[in-house]
Amino acid sequence: MSDGPPDPIDRPRDDGSPVFREPWEAQAFAMTLALHERGLFSWSEWAAALAAQIRKAQAAGDADLGDTYYRHWLLALEALIAAKGASSPRRVEHLPARMGSRRGSHSARAADRPETH
Repeated sequence: MSDGPPDPIDRPRDDGSPVFREPWEAQAFAMTLALHERGLFSWSEWAAALAAQIRKAQAAGDADLGDTYYRHWLLALEALIAAKGASSPRRVEHLPARMGSRRGSHSARAADRPETH
């Protein structure tokens, strides 16, 4: 039983804590599921893209404490959308702003984005 007030939205929870800390995390999750269901990418392609992004972040010094997981999720989604040609890298770059996330804290710096030629 929680000491806090009941959650009026009945959000998904993991061990009593909300699964998503910020609305943009839930939006990124939902967008990924929707694009997969529409056939833009297979789930194995998604898993590989997310794993690659997490490995890249760890190699760059991410402590992997869980607080950056959805940042990696969003970066992987942006890269996969661009790689599939579903949107241009320039349009995908504005995705976090449309989702309400702050560019510096929840999304990629330009150096983290995949190169396109």
